[in-house]
Amino acid sequence: QVQLVESGGGLVQAGGSLRLSCAASGRTFSRYAMGWFRQAPGKEREVVAAISRSGGTIYYADSVKDRFTISRDSAKNTVTLQMNSLKPEDTAVYYCAADGQLSPLTTYHSGSDYRAPDYWGQGTQVTVSS
Repeated sequence: QVQLVESGGGLVQAGGSLRLSCAASGRTFSRYAMGWFRQAPGKEREVVAAISRSGGTIYYADSVKDRFTISRDSAKNTVTLQMNSLKPEDTAVYYCAADGQLSPLTTYHSGSDYRAPDYWGQGTQVTVSS
């Protein structure tokens, strides 16, 4: 079992930056691949970025490549999403997720047949104004 708590959301103007953090409970952080998803009103939940257990493999959705950076700190049991050059279409609730395998963190989206990650945070709102 792992519990995830996100922080760092808020309101920012287009072109600005935000940094999201996800704190994971327990001493088994290194056993989990981690990821960030987002869900805008009326839209399905989609993957934003994911990172393997070792940190050696990183995945980004095309929509955020070259703007967002995911990283993990095993000493602090945290995963971070640095978001730069934010756009109004980045507005959504952002969720941290964890799974023993990287695959669900790169393939799942709500309404699909792909297996959902095992653990989710409660979400944090990101609003980008134009």
